[in-house]
Amino acid sequence: MNPEMKKPELLAPAGNMTMLNAVINAGANAVYLGVEKLNMRATAANFTAEALPEIASLCHSKNVDLHLTLNSIVMEDEVYEIDEVLSIAKSAGVDLIICWDNAVIQKCIEYEMPFCISTQASISNSGSARFYKNLGARRIVLARECTLDEIKKIKSAVDIEVETFVHGAMCVAVSGRCFMSHELFGRSANQGDCLQPCRREYEIYDGKKDYSLLLGEDYVMSAKDMNTLPFIEKLIEAGIDSFKIEGRKRSPEYAAKVTGVYRRAIDAYFDGALTDELKSKLDEELRTVYNRGYSQGFYFGTPTGDDISKVAGSESDHFKQYLGKVLNYYKAPQIAFIELEAGGLAAGDKVLITGETSGVVEVTVEEMRVNDLDGTMANKGDRITFKSPLRVREGDKVYVMKTK
Repeated sequence: MNPEMKKPELLAPAGNMTMLNAVINAGANAVYLGVEKLNMRATAANFTAEALPEIASLCHSKNVDLHLTLNSIVMEDEVYEIDEVLSIAKSAGVDLIICWDNAVIQKCIEYEMPFCISTQASISNSGSARFYKNLGARRIVLARECTLDEIKKIKSAVDIEVETFVHGAMCVAVSGRCFMSHELFGRSANQGDCLQPCRREYEIYDGKKDYSLLLGEDYVMSAKDMNTLPFIEKLIEAGIDSFKIEGRKRSPEYAAKVTGVYRRAIDAYFDGALTDELKSKLDEELRTVYNRGYSQGFYFGTPTGDDISKVAGSESDHFKQYLGKVLNYYKAPQIAFIELEAGGLAAGDKVLITGETSGVVEVTVEEMRVNDLDGTMANKGDRITFKSPLRVREGDKVYVMKTK
């Protein structure tokens, strides 16, 4: 390891307040999120523009940067919205705007807001990188189709920050610029409203014989998720400035787990402790959260048929089951007080506790008291207490983790 090598920024998604606090607690250096306008996840929960001052204050109090996505195509009757959002973002102290529509770029320059060019721009060569640098971009998110060797060449040719995706969903279209959803349903992926028809099972239809066949045993347009953990040291050594995790529409526990795994891997590398054994252990953790199977993306060449998903949903056999809510938390003894509204809990089970302020807290219940008595099993209607080193709050939801 080069002692002068800079530790990359770990950039995590936030689709709501629970996820925001979860990824901050899991070790993100920066978070990216959208408001209700002009972002590529229009159907996500998103935040309001008016909430940006509070969100920015929270992030900065934790030494975390805030990136705001304004990366959809902007139609003429939406141009006024750019000013509305940017004026609030600037006064709130948002650190970076993620965009690619020239209208948004122009407005960022007018407002003197630092901006990053989205992967939607498909920057795949040094000429394009230099063009956006000359426009004033602080950073570029390279096209997902770039190989690691191409990333190195672009990085060495142009003095600009480079961000690449390291984990999460991949689109079968070029850098996600797909028109299938718009063509079939009138819902534009390029305006953040994709219905993901590519994730479905398809068949070949013979109109003459009125006969059809399923097209293969996989989902022919549904790419596996990206997972760079097995070769993360190569990305660090390539000098990539920011490692981006995809997933604003996934669950808070997904975002927390993935962020935490990459945090530990990056830190272990710089501590000289990133062994194959550790990577294997961390990779096992990644397979407990939602995934369509894993692929290395384009980092070492064009994906093949092996990089197409075999399932409609997740390959993970782990799932959560709702238990109940937190009634109280006692700080000094670090005890959570829970009421079970459904299901059952046994000593040794792992629970997830989620809340807007608490984020995601994962606890293995080693011992518990059930209705004020020592016990090893609790059922619906019972009130239980158990140790939780991390604080949770009244009203937080409690889930038990199960395997299929």
